[in-house]
Amino acid sequence: MARSSRIAASVAARARKVRLLLVDVDGVLTDGRIYLLSRPDGTALEMKAFSAYDGAGLKLARVAGLRTGLITGRESAATSRRARELDMEFVYQGIADKIVTFRKLVQRAGVEVSEIAYVGDDLPDLPILERVGLAIAVANAVPEVKRQAHYVTRATGGNGAVREVVELILKAQGKWANLLSKARA
Repeated sequence: MARSSRIAASVAARARKVRLLLVDVDGVLTDGRIYLLSRPDGTALEMKAFSAYDGAGLKLARVAGLRTGLITGRESAATSRRARELDMEFVYQGIADKIVTFRKLVQRAGVEVSEIAYVGDDLPDLPILERVGLAIAVANAVPEVKRQAHYVTRATGGNGAVREVVELILKAQGKWANLLSKARA
């Protein structure tokens, strides 16, 4: 597990191989809070807050040729919309057993597990984190997830952690400087 500004050589080596970045949603793309607003008819409106930095990072990942996706235990219209906005290729919601879906996704994507990075925060993420080439925990992840991770972000979930991961991967792959030059142009 690495937290220094200099990335451990083993983490950089793993990051160089990544072709597919997968993330959890609640606690990773969001801070884990779920807002339920009561409506007069007795139903509830669910709201989530997503970081613009994470969104920009995921868009940069796509521009750089990385494939992206999410696997989450909750079904949410807000998540569906955000995934569409970010052009995420793989979107799986309402998944109780993430590893079954992960195995199907690996086959569908045609990648090796060593070419996948996964960002998680809680116990349901452990089976995937145990298998991927680059296992990442957000700063506010539970201790068991942090112990399984090759890298723990400085940023917390919903506050730029995914952007941090994208930069780590793209820098390791030598793609960051080119993207930065294009952004400045």
